[in-house]
Amino acid sequence: MGVSGSGKSTVGAALAGRMRVPFEDADDLHPQANIDKMSRGEPLDDSDRFPWLEKIGEWLVAHADGGVIACSALKRRYRDQLRHHCSEVVFLHLEGGRDLIERRQASRPGHFMPSSLLTSQFSTLEPLAPDERGVVVDVGSSVDQIVEEYVRQARLEEDS
Repeated sequence: MGVSGSGKSTVGAALAGRMRVPFEDADDLHPQANIDKMSRGEPLDDSDRFPWLEKIGEWLVAHADGGVIACSALKRRYRDQLRHHCSEVVFLHLEGGRDLIERRQASRPGHFMPSSLLTSQFSTLEPLAPDERGVVVDVGSSVDQIVEEYVRQARLEEDS
């Protein structure tokens, strides 16, 4: 989870490879209306996100034995909606400063999410609460380091 440009797709694919489980990019599950809206520079609202999150929840159910899905899940209520489908879901919050994220966004031309929506993403973001299963990792590191840090922290959580 994280704002646009935080590396969700890249890290998610690497993590899925490391864990030898299927990977899905939730951006590919957006209905065309959502893509069109974001392409126009309009942020999605909760009613836009609800059916998209339901599709993600269905994917989680279909991959209950293991899978990684790259999804923004910026608000607690969105994560709660996903947990409704799969109570065992563990989130990886890719956290980074605005300057770094802006630079990353600028390096991915052609993505439907324009950088102008980054402000709304940061204002919508609700970090993981202490009662949510998950790990927070700074995105300033390499993809391999992020994956290693997630695996390390997830093991610590399992052992406690």
